[in-house]
Amino acid sequence: MKVAFVSLGCDKNLVDTEMMLGMLAEKGYTFTDDEEEAEAVVVNTCCFIGDAKEESIQTILELAERRAAGRLKALVVAGCLAQRYAKEIREDIPEVDAIIGTMAIDRVAEALESSCAGDRKDYITDPNASLVYGKRRSVSTGGHYAYLKIGEGCDKRCTYCIIPKVRGSYRSVPIEALVEEAEKLSEGGVKELILVAQETTVYGKDLYGRKALPELLHRLCRIEGLSWIRILYCYPEEITEELIQTIKEEPKICHYLDMPIQHASDRILRRMGRRTSQKELRECIGTLRKEIPDICLRTTLISGFPGEDQEDYIELYRFVNEMEFDRLGVFTYSQEEGTPAADMEGQIPQEVKEARRAELMELQQAIAFEKAEDAKDSAVTAIIEGRMEEEDVYVARTYRDAPGVDGLVFLHTSRTGLMSGDLVKVRITGSHEYDLIGELENESAE
Repeated sequence: MKVAFVSLGCDKNLVDTEMMLGMLAEKGYTFTDDEEEAEAVVVNTCCFIGDAKEESIQTILELAERRAAGRLKALVVAGCLAQRYAKEIREDIPEVDAIIGTMAIDRVAEALESSCAGDRKDYITDPNASLVYGKRRSVSTGGHYAYLKIGEGCDKRCTYCIIPKVRGSYRSVPIEALVEEAEKLSEGGVKELILVAQETTVYGKDLYGRKALPELLHRLCRIEGLSWIRILYCYPEEITEELIQTIKEEPKICHYLDMPIQHASDRILRRMGRRTSQKELRECIGTLRKEIPDICLRTTLISGFPGEDQEDYIELYRFVNEMEFDRLGVFTYSQEEGTPAADMEGQIPQEVKEARRAELMELQQAIAFEKAEDAKDSAVTAIIEGRMEEEDVYVARTYRDAPGVDGLVFLHTSRTGLMSGDLVKVRITGSHEYDLIGELENESAE
C-alpha cells in the first residue's frame, strides 16, 4: 500500500512521524508526498494552541472528503489532537478509520491493516504509558540534520499548557538508547543533531536522579560523523553551571541556546506558573553571555496572557529592548480548555493580543536587522543546505540558525560540487532583513 504522511506541529511530533515511517517501511509499505496518489493517509496532529488545533482539524476534514468519495482506503489520525479529542473525532468525523494516541505510534501498521480490513479501531493509551523509542526512523529533513527526542512529557504544569495532559509526565529516554540512535543517524549521513523534548534541561532526573544532559552531550560529541549538536527547549531555571561549561568546552556543541521565557513581568510569570523571576532571567542571560560571549540566544514570548495589563506589557517590551535577544518569536495567548489559565479572570481581547504581538515583533525586527548588519565582514562556519542553480547561489546556515525557524546565508559563487551537510568557511559581506549574504572564504581571500 502507498501511504502519505501529513506531519503537523513541532519537531518532536516530526520525530514520531519519522518513527512511524520507519516502522511501516519495515513492513513493506511505500510512501508518496502526493496525497492524490496515496491509498492511505496518516495525519500526525497538533493541538498546542488554537491555530495548530484548527490546522489539524481542517486537514482531517479535507482528507475525510476524499475518504468519503472512495479515493482513500484508509484515513488514520495520530498525535496530540487524537489523544486529546479521540471521542469527538470518532463522533464528528466518521470517515476516520483509526485514531492513534501519543503513546501508541508503534501500532500504526496494525491501525492501517485493520482499517483496510474494514475494522475501525482506536489506539488510545494513558499518556504516561511506556515510551516508544529505539525504532527504525526514516529521516524526512533532507538527511544532513535530524532531531533527537531525548524525553517525553513535562512536569512543569504551566497554567496555559495542555502538554502534560496529552503527553504525560516527563520521562527520559535512556542514554544508551539515544547514543545508539544518534550513531545510526550519523551513519545515515546526519551531520547536525538537534536535541529536543518538551524540556531538555531536566533530562535524566527521572532515570538517574540527576540532570544528565551534560553527560549525554559528552557521549554524543564522541560520535565521529557528527559535526554540530544543537540544543532546543532549555528552561532558564534548569540551566546549570555544568551545562554551560559543557557547551563552552565541547567544540561540536553549537553556541546556540533556545530558552523560552514566555514573559518578563514577575506578576504574569507567577500567573503562568513559571519558575523564574525577571531578576533570575537577567542573571541567567548575563551568565550565558559572560561565559560564552558568542552565544546566540533564542526565546519565545506569549502576548496577552490573562490579566496582562498595560504596565505588564510595557515591562515586557522594555525587557526585550534591553536584552536584545538574537532570535525571538511571539505567540498570542491561546485559551485552551482544560488548562487553569482558560478559567482565569482578565481574558484579553484578541485585537489587543495581536497588537501587542505586532509591537514586540517590530521591536525584535529592528534588533535582528541591526545584529545582521553587524555581522558584516565576520568569518563564520556554515552548513550547506542546498543550491539555487539558476542563480549560482548556495543556501547555508550558521551555528546561529536552527533549521526552519531562523535565518539563512546566501553564498554567491560559481563553485559547484558542494553537498548538503558540507561545512564551509564563509565571509559575510552583507545582510537582507533576517538573512545574511556571503561568499566562500577561499574566494574572498583571492
